[in-house]
Amino acid sequence: MGQRSALRNRIEYCAALAAVKSLEWAPVGVAHWLARGYTGLLDLAMPRLRRVAYRNLQMAMPEASHRPIVDGVFRSIARLLVTFAKFPGIRRENLSRWIRCEGGEHFDAALRAGRGVLFATAHLGNWELSAFAHAWLAGPMNVVARPLDNPLIDTLVERRRALTGNRLLFKKDFARGILKALASNQAVGILIDQNSSPDEGVFVNFFGIPACAGTGFAKIASHSGAAVIPGFALWSEQERRYVLRFYPPVPVTGDVRRDTQALQCKLEEAIRAYPDQWLWIHRRWKTQPPGAASLYEGL
Repeated sequence: MGQRSALRNRIEYCAALAAVKSLEWAPVGVAHWLARGYTGLLDLAMPRLRRVAYRNLQMAMPEASHRPIVDGVFRSIARLLVTFAKFPGIRRENLSRWIRCEGGEHFDAALRAGRGVLFATAHLGNWELSAFAHAWLAGPMNVVARPLDNPLIDTLVERRRALTGNRLLFKKDFARGILKALASNQAVGILIDQNSSPDEGVFVNFFGIPACAGTGFAKIASHSGAAVIPGFALWSEQERRYVLRFYPPVPVTGDVRRDTQALQCKLEEAIRAYPDQWLWIHRRWKTQPPGAASLYEGL
């Protein structure tokens, strides 16, 4: 990636700060209206995102009606923007207005085992709120993150992510930090739905398509003996709030490919249950086996 100019960083930062502050200061109903407008502008300004989403859905869920799912993805992003902007005003005493927990017994049992907890999560539902709320519900946790390309926006995001005491672990040296946290019987959240390079991952079956998935999670789980718990903050239209849902632990065998496949299967199950809440707009199947044609030609 080429060098980013200071002017570009500043312009992007000012736009992001204005959007975040407008959502933070506005009443909740108005904030949701504004956020839908912002994501609508994003949709218009970057039509490639919608094209990628349709391509992904054509491959992964050909039987589904794609337009409602893609429209739902942008609504899901709008909800995420609102809650992220409202973080400074979300406290333990009003948290239940935003989210409730389900399956907490899986996390409690894992803590009693004393080997730490690895949360396998994804860009599904509201991944920002899930970590933020977990700190109020059960205590601060460690979150593996990749610094954003714009350092000014990255600082803004980092500060809000840490408001409830969560600790950020950056990918350039994340293994050591994760193992140290697990040895102290702490929780670590890692996104497992991103495309990986062949030297850092293995090809697994994801929606019936070869997908390169990172092996770091499975290796750390095997090495540490930590409990592996899938967890996602999923929007409930009926309740008009999120449900932080923890699933039963995924057994770890020590076979990296097998364990990675098992995690991706659990993720696929969750996405199929809530397809309009996953980030279909990213090129999940960008890396393909040697000799295979690109799945995003022309996009």
